[in-house]
Amino acid sequence: MSRKYDQRGQTTVDDFNIIKKLGSGAYSSVYHVTRKADNKFYALKKVRIDYLSEKERSNAINEVRILASISDPNVISYKEVFVDKNYNSLW
Repeated sequence: MSRKYDQRGQTTVDDFNIIKKLGSGAYSSVYHVTRKADNKFYALKKVRIDYLSEKERSNAINEVRILASISDPNVISYKEVFVDKNYNSLW
């Protein structure tokens, strides 16, 4: 299956099929999805960056870094992060 990219060759939310919403908070929502390229299940978190202050954006980036550094069989692994400007969101 060919992988769909945006104009810069980056992952976009269109690369996933959203199955259902798992939960949400003040600025984010988490979805149960499948990636079209490999048909595997993932949890995809959407953070609306247009509502965040600079400090909150920095905290969101730090969360990504922390998740990316964790390697434990009892913790779901972090795969990637991308910004989808069509949704003003960090995914």
